[in-house]
Amino acid sequence: MKPFTERVVKIIQSIPSGKVMTYGQIASLAGSPRAARQVVRILHSMSEKYKLPWHRVLNSKGEIGFRDEEHVMIQRLCLEAEGVHFIGKNRIRLEEYLYLSEHIH
Repeated sequence: MKPFTERVVKIIQSIPSGKVMTYGQIASLAGSPRAARQVVRILHSMSEKYKLPWHRVLNSKGEIGFRDEEHVMIQRLCLEAEGVHFIGKNRIRLEEYLYLSEHIH
């Protein structure tokens, strides 16, 4: 596994229940601030193998990034089960639920 990928996996694994991180935030912490799309690919290809809490990763607006209604609903239900409240259909208040980088070692 490449070092960037390894860092991304560890960061995602560190997100606690009831908190979220953004794709860009994860990319920056992993050392490549412009690699948000790569974080998406890592989540897509490695979530099952590494049991990543994929549902805790949102876009920079605090929105669920999926276009598919079924995936949106699954992610929303997973987050709601952890106590995350939504504004409208698929958005949360990032300032309330964002997991900040100083918590990550």
